Amino acid sequence: MSREKQLKEVAALLSHAEGMVRLNYNLIEAQTEVEKAAVKLCGLNESALIRPEEPTGKPALRPSEILGEMEVNQFGWVHITLHTLLPHCRYRTPEFLQTTISRLLRSYKGKLPCFEKAILIINEHCDLLNRQIYDQDNKGWKAVPNAIKGVLVPDDDQFTLELALLSTLDGTPSCHIYLLPQEEAGEFFALRTGQYGFCL
Repeated sequence: MSREKQLKEVAALLSHAEGMVRLNYNLIEAQTEVEKAAVKLCGLNESALIRPEEPTGKPALRPSEILGEMEVNQFGWVHITLHTLLPHCRYRTPEFLQTTISRLLRSYKGKLPCFEKAILIINEHCDLLNRQIYDQDNKGWKAVPNAIKGVLVPDDDQFTLELALLSTLDGTPSCHIYLLPQEEAGEFFALRTGQYGFCL
């Protein structure tokens, strides 16, 4: 039953009770009608309330300690390896993912590059058995640009930071994140094919 219909029922009960009171007719029955209306209103209000234990919007994933490594490779590209797969986007952007990437960047001993314009390439390694999310558009990748913004790139708008989501068949699940200058994207994809005897 819709909320509007339930409210109409409550109004009808109260109106009926008010009529009986005005006519001084069967006050006990009038009181019963008012009590029925009150019970219905309580039910309506309770269903509209947000309980503290119930999350609003997207639920949050439980915090998790993610292991990973970070390097600036021989091409000057940032390469971050996370020993986990991306979470589902039905969850709020997970802080633990952003925190892990930030921690890896802070703990890097060398000089971090800063790209004026870059391409962010996220490559999940998984297979049909260990994958967790089937579709690329359902993956919660947004924590990654949030973590690198202001550190490796000035901003994460669409012209400053391009994005590619890739998948590689692998029996060991992991997530490889690359950040490189936009103009070197062609070299990255050429190397990824393995045609130069070097495979990313």
